[in-house]
Amino acid sequence: MLILTIRTDKPEAEIGLYNDAVQVHYETWEAHRALAETLHLKIAALVKQADAELTDIQGIVAFQGPGSFTGLRIGLTVANALADSLGIPIVATQSEDWIQTGIEKLLAGKTDTIALPEYGAPVHITLPKK
Repeated sequence: MLILTIRTDKPEAEIGLYNDAVQVHYETWEAHRALAETLHLKIAALVKQADAELTDIQGIVAFQGPGSFTGLRIGLTVANALADSLGIPIVATQSEDWIQTGIEKLLAGKTDTIALPEYGAPVHITLPKK
């Protein structure tokens, strides 16, 4: 099973491709404020590097937090959109060994309907001035 992993909770983003639990490719980069512009490009390049297509991905493991509101929102939105559009399962995890835990859950069929973020604190929403 070809599995895409995504972690975007901090300025340094991480994506990986795994064949079951075996790492095929992995990349980290300083995405910070350019995450929304670079994440799709990095995923496409990673898949191409593995001589595969997006449609070859059979599952997604995403880090759900805690972490940056904007980073998690962008990463999980991309993960959920890919899972939905490809019709593949998704798992969200938040432990130190999030990749291993997520892959184990995915291979066991214990998947999520949607990957939801865990920010680690209540979200602060600014009220409108008027």
